[in-house]
This record gives sequence, C-alpha cells and structure tokens, in this order.
Amino acid sequence: MIDIRAEAPDHPAARWCLDQYFGELERRFENGFTRAKDPPAPDTQFLPPGGIFLLARIDGAIAGCGAMKRVDDETGEIKRIWTAPAARGKGVARAIMDALEEVGRGMGYRTVRLDSNRALPEAHALYRKLGYRDIAPFNTDPYCHFWFGKAL
Repeated sequence: MIDIRAEAPDHPAARWCLDQYFGELERRFENGFTRAKDPPAPDTQFLPPGGIFLLARIDGAIAGCGAMKRVDDETGEIKRIWTAPAARGKGVARAIMDALEEVGRGMGYRTVRLDSNRALPEAHALYRKLGYRDIAPFNTDPYCHFWFGKAL
C-alpha cells in the first residue's frame, strides 16, 4: 500500500528524496543537469496555502515525491515527480499525481500544468494517460522540451 503524506520540503526525508531526484536528472539528461542552470523554486512555494510537498512511502520506505506550487489563483504547477527505483511499476507516480490533483482542487485551482525533459518518456506516457495535453511553453527552462496541462 502506498502511503502519501504532506511533508515540509526542508524535512530530512524530503531533502533526501529531492537529492535522489536531482541526481537522477543529472544521470539521465542528455547533457546532465545542474541546479545553477535552473535554480529550484524556493521551499516556501511548496507550503500551504498555495503549495504542497508530498512524500510517498511503501512499508515505511520512501518510494517517491511530488510537489505543487501556486502560479495564480486558478493554476497550480506540478514539480519534482520522482519514484525510487525499487518502487517503480507499483503505481507510485500515479498515486502522487492523483493526490496532487486532489490537493489542487482543494486549493481552488481549475488547472494544473507541468514541464518535462525529452529524456523522460515514461513520465510523458503517464501524464498523457492521466489526461494531460500538450500546451504552449510557459517558461524558458533550458531543460524543458514538453509542457503539459490539465483542467481539474
């Protein structure tokens, strides 16, 4: 069973999860990944009332993470979706996405959006399966090749 709970983004478990996430981006992106080239959003953006950071656990072990930040009164942006290698294929990313969408509805968001790199085709397949559609670019992030949106 996947247990998903809100966690402060500066909590040690959240920091560990984010370190794993950024490390995977470094390994998988065509030319690597450095935080200096695309500085992460400040932790405060992932705190209520406009944002949230979620940790997923299976049998107490960290299985993944995901976050949402406020764009405007009607829009949330999903960030940092990651699943631990040992938990892949168990529905963790889908559960995190579902939870983030539910939180977004509760925050009054009518739409959510996200961006992604071409090195993550399994993520793109999940987003499309969940009803996300390609949208126009909404940022100039040098690592992004795809932008997705979904009405809640």
